[in-house]
Amino acid sequence: MSVVLVLNADFGPLHRVSVRHAIRMLFRQVAVVEEAHPDAHIGVFPIPTVVRLVSYVVTRWRQSRGPGWSRAGVLNRDSRRCAYCGGAASTIDHVLPRSRGGLNTWLNTVAACGRCNQRKGDRTPAEARMPLNWTPTAPTWVSAASL
Repeated sequence: MSVVLVLNADFGPLHRVSVRHAIRMLFRQVAVVEEAHPDAHIGVFPIPTVVRLVSYVVTRWRQSRGPGWSRAGVLNRDSRRCAYCGGAASTIDHVLPRSRGGLNTWLNTVAACGRCNQRKGDRTPAEARMPLNWTPTAPTWVSAASL
């Protein structure tokens, strides 16, 4: 199934939804078609590629802090590359180990391969003599949408 871009009432992009979801939005009259496939219909509705909401949706939360931390998010942020050796990563590692008060945060976790994660163990990168290839960062909503 293809995806449909959803615009806010002020024509700002919000997110993408399935064609099925977009047709439901049209049926409930919460959105109108801005662009559609020519000569393609589902019932009385043209198959949309872009829909616009009828009423404005406040998106202040997108300007506040970024997305919440998750293991999958850390792996995606680091492109599934190990922060220590650059190999394929399948686990996450805490820069400051949890046993020493390290938290599950964007700035304290990196993607790591199983071998490097085991080798580093319960130590900091400096103690294990395993420098990070890059510094972990907290993603913004804009960078998270492109992942």
